[in-house]
Amino acid sequence: MTGPDAELVERAVRGDPDATADLLELIRPGVVRYCRAHLGRVGGRYTTADDVGQEVCIAVLHALPRFRDEGRPFSAFVYGIAARKVADAQRAAVRHSAVVLTGTVLDRPDGAPGPEQQALAADVARRLSHVLRNLSDVHREIVVLRVAVGLSAEEVGGALGMSAGAVRVAQSRALAHLRTLAPSAFKEVPA
Repeated sequence: MTGPDAELVERAVRGDPDATADLLELIRPGVVRYCRAHLGRVGGRYTTADDVGQEVCIAVLHALPRFRDEGRPFSAFVYGIAARKVADAQRAAVRHSAVVLTGTVLDRPDGAPGPEQQALAADVARRLSHVLRNLSDVHREIVVLRVAVGLSAEEVGGALGMSAGAVRVAQSRALAHLRTLAPSAFKEVPA
């Protein structure tokens, strides 16, 4: 394994509690962005995606002693776990898609976006999701990892078993394809 965090990962694998805490602090923001990009908002909030991100961090923590350096970036290990947790959450959401009503009345106004803002955000998310579904699985994953999560081409390549150059070429093709699809998906509907 190479990279600036290789020594930190090695120390965490050996059981160093400070290194483990630093490593989790380092990976958590990217993991949460990844989960948010794949799961989106539920009810105007990222609660579910953030919860799945936390589950990913816990799973990484439990799997850390079994991690073996195979020459791939550590991020490939992390995002492999994240992909499985996101898939589990998506399956669970389909199984448990019930509305839960609460019996409590708020004492003060809710600061959450109102129905109009939620509807507009949901519409944009639906349109974006529709556009992304037109990409192949690999192109979609590259766009999410590179654009939403902010990983380097080398890290994405390690996670997907591709060279950094192949990731850049695939990303360029995916974005070009998205540019051709976006105008029709995001055109305004006349009132």
